[in-house]
Amino acid sequence: MGEIAARLARVRGRIDEACAAAGRDPAGVRLLPVSKTQPAEAVRAAFAAGMREFGENKPQELAAKADELGELAGLRWAAIGHLQTNKAKLVAEHASEFHALDSVRVAEALDRRLQALGRGLDVFVQVNSSGEESKFGLAPAQVAEFAGALAPYHALRVVGLMTLAANTDDPARVAGCFASMQQLQRELREGGVAGEWDELSMGMSGDFAAAIAHGATVIRIGTAIFGAREVA
Repeated sequence: MGEIAARLARVRGRIDEACAAAGRDPAGVRLLPVSKTQPAEAVRAAFAAGMREFGENKPQELAAKADELGELAGLRWAAIGHLQTNKAKLVAEHASEFHALDSVRVAEALDRRLQALGRGLDVFVQVNSSGEESKFGLAPAQVAEFAGALAPYHALRVVGLMTLAANTDDPARVAGCFASMQQLQRELREGGVAGEWDELSMGMSGDFAAAIAHGATVIRIGTAIFGAREVA
């Protein structure tokens, strides 16, 4: 598992380079290792290398790892995948962040569970910046109205936006997705839309430098840290 520490060091170096190119402080970019389908031992190795928060796509896997690794002090989990209401309990119990909120029904289910547990949850509104039908998320024009609909759910704290860039090898199109998110963030702030909108969760192993150039504050990195994923 020493290879995971080495990969983490390389990723951190690449983050520093991308921030330097963008004129940004690396302290403003949070690395979120994505441990989906990886064994608990891989998380332990990354934890030993200094990481304290990990992203999981499936609530069941998140809950199982949270239980298995519960002795690791300071370990936190981010739910980053599409969520069905019947799995809201697992996210409410185990996650400190949810990066894929795009449904009032899911917001209500999460809030109800969180209120019962006496917990709060930081949430990112997921935006379909590419317009691809295969992707979840709201159209950019829907975000302000959606944010207003979240007002009754006091256990949820809207902290920003999340997106997946277009599935393409065209760097200009990928950069366009990230640029549109930066513009949307600016519009939400200037329009006084309810929410903090400080965070932009965007960028993965293949495109995080472009995301950093367009204001990403959280980058979700799996393969570049853990290697090829096992088949889920």
